[in-house]
Amino acid sequence: MESRTYTAEATPGDRVTLAGWVHEIRDLGGIAFLILRDTTGKIQIKFEKDAMDDELVETGLNVHRESVITVTGDVEEEDRAPTGVEVIPDEIDVLAEADPELPLDPSGKVDAELPTRLDNRTLDLRKEEVKAIFEIRSGMLRGVREQFRSLGCTEINTPKIVATGTEGGTELFPVTYFGREAFMNQSPQLFKQLMVGSGLERVFEIGPIFRAEEHNTPRHLNEATSIDFESAFFDASDAMDACERIVIAAYESVADNCEEQLDALGLADEFEVPEAGFPRLSYEEAIERINATGELDEQLVWGDDLPTEAERALGNDVGEHYFITEWPSEIKPFYIKDTDHDTELSTGFDLMHPRLELVSGGQREHRHEHLIAGFEQQGLEPEAFEYYTKMFRYGMPPHAGWGLGGERLLMTMLGLENIREAVLFPRDRQRLSP
Repeated sequence: MESRTYTAEATPGDRVTLAGWVHEIRDLGGIAFLILRDTTGKIQIKFEKDAMDDELVETGLNVHRESVITVTGDVEEEDRAPTGVEVIPDEIDVLAEADPELPLDPSGKVDAELPTRLDNRTLDLRKEEVKAIFEIRSGMLRGVREQFRSLGCTEINTPKIVATGTEGGTELFPVTYFGREAFMNQSPQLFKQLMVGSGLERVFEIGPIFRAEEHNTPRHLNEATSIDFESAFFDASDAMDACERIVIAAYESVADNCEEQLDALGLADEFEVPEAGFPRLSYEEAIERINATGELDEQLVWGDDLPTEAERALGNDVGEHYFITEWPSEIKPFYIKDTDHDTELSTGFDLMHPRLELVSGGQREHRHEHLIAGFEQQGLEPEAFEYYTKMFRYGMPPHAGWGLGGERLLMTMLGLENIREAVLFPRDRQRLSP
């Protein structure tokens, strides 16, 4: 619609054609108002009943909320209007009539439970604060991509249907692939490692991953967005440096480009970009600090993974983004390299927000014989991964990288209570539609 004017652009003295949704109708007797909403905001349409054509008034005041209409008329200044202007219409066309009974209220005056919102996501996103989350998500990913490019990365896209799982046969979604069994990929891990050995050297990917975990928590999904990085000739410390820069860039992009959206969420005054220099705690130090908080019923010992309550206790103690480094080798994946000074310690690291884990990464094992030994130690069959392992016989450089949960980054950035609020159409154990 080339002649369309957005509500935010309507200026007194203009003749405009607006297009959008009927947000609200207020009939005060001799005068009435229709609030029109489009992607840039809302504007007041004024009806003076005695001075206007009866059919025009009837069309404007009888249309149901959330119907799609166009309004043509003159823009006038009106200090009492929500945006300081109003439109005096002389033509209204109803393009799509909405049902009078809506499954939820897009005006936000009546709250809806999260399952109802997700069942009717299109309507849900018509609420300003919900739409703001996904505009912020877009701004966040924009900053991430720009920072990756400034780091000299090439964006790649790897397969999501694979013959074997990244971490073996657990937590896999099987699919039938032309009569053969295949799986939805858990991670681009193996493919991005192959790319750093190809000559691209430094790559990133932003794409879906799939995990068939039997969970039902406010911070887990079965289909998630992974922000992945891998670089040749990087060690774990270099990879953590890059990770820190990406997270800070994500926040900076939101701060610079999403002020209106932050305001819609009530976060404009409290949104802060993290400071560089995230603390780096060894796994051993993390265990000691967790135990010292006294928050756990039982003390953690070497080799334990960190339960949710331990992450929460340590996060409250540290109070900012932080890394946990040098995890025990036995609890990290086969492709994570051990430290040079102690084979019981890995180069694996996690980036933590005070609320939860965001990133898992480390330096990778690039030596073929050590990689094969790692498979065998974890009970995996190297032959099933030959497409991957054989390339390590042809000159694989030292390399390191990580995977960052996109929804978790957004969830912690905005203080969302449930990770499903950060996804347009979440997939979990119960939800497969819409």
